[in-house]
Amino acid sequence: MAITPLAAPTDGTPVELSLEFPDNRLLIELCGEFDRNLAQIEHLLSVHVLHRGNRLAVLGDARERAAEVLRKLYARLEAGRGVEPGDIDAAIRLGGSDEGTGARAGDQIEMFQRGALEIGTRKKTVEPRTAAQQDYVRNLFAHELAFGIGPAGTGKTYLAVAVGVNQLIGGQVDKIILSRPAVEAGERLGFLPGDMKEKVDPYMQPLYDALNDFLPGKQLQKLMEEKTIEIAPLAFMRGRTLSNAYVVLDEAQNATAMQMKMFLTRLGQGSRMVITGDRSQVDLPRGVPSGLAEAERILGKVKGISFNYFTSKDVVRHPMVAKIIEAYDADAGGQTG
Repeated sequence: MAITPLAAPTDGTPVELSLEFPDNRLLIELCGEFDRNLAQIEHLLSVHVLHRGNRLAVLGDARERAAEVLRKLYARLEAGRGVEPGDIDAAIRLGGSDEGTGARAGDQIEMFQRGALEIGTRKKTVEPRTAAQQDYVRNLFAHELAFGIGPAGTGKTYLAVAVGVNQLIGGQVDKIILSRPAVEAGERLGFLPGDMKEKVDPYMQPLYDALNDFLPGKQLQKLMEEKTIEIAPLAFMRGRTLSNAYVVLDEAQNATAMQMKMFLTRLGQGSRMVITGDRSQVDLPRGVPSGLAEAERILGKVKGISFNYFTSKDVVRHPMVAKIIEAYDADAGGQTG
């Protein structure tokens, strides 16, 4: 692929960067249906991309960065991978050297070609989409106890469950146990209809949703019937020793200090444990300290335990979610300042 920067014209018209792509079929995939991929890059980087035969011309102040993103995505296609909107977003986030967290373009192209940092499951391959997510995934594989802390939508639980499924189908663990504190966020469990399982299941739904993304429905149902995969409230963990298991505690900010200590001490031989939480969404009664905050304070310097932190920049849901989080954070800062 050739890149030809054009000299700045004397009449003040914008400088353009011309990129040539040898495989026209891959170029069509790169552009997307009705050039929707180019439109996404234009919107996110405030550039203009023109499709001319087997070339793309990029105009605008961020043309160098846009060209880097296009090169990464083309390398991805050359490696036999598809390009989805989330992949474009990831290429832009991970390529932002001006933010100090991105890798060089050559490193990213090599990453796409060798398939690094992929999490294989039965239904899909999952990739971290920000630098913080990359560090998190590395620690999930490298540490027996890992914490992921940050706002909603940053992939903390989703990536943790993906790694758990990967470990299960790879034979590294014998079972997956997913847990959450059954703490009401404005509602009361006792007023919900049904038996205890029916009362608790709505609180566990995000964990069911993640599993459904990674395992075929019939296989997931069988694994749950066999107790190879368990989803249970935190209170059900008391008295158990969890050996050869991949264990996730989600919404850990709603665990009390006593519950957190109880859960952490369930870790048995051959097991791995992941704790995820959002310090801004504590639903415990007023005056009851969060077990997540205490665990951070006590375990922060313990060797072998990893802590990964996320911010609104790592939100991979709708872009508006990041703006909402930033607005709330700014408001909280203004009220306490």
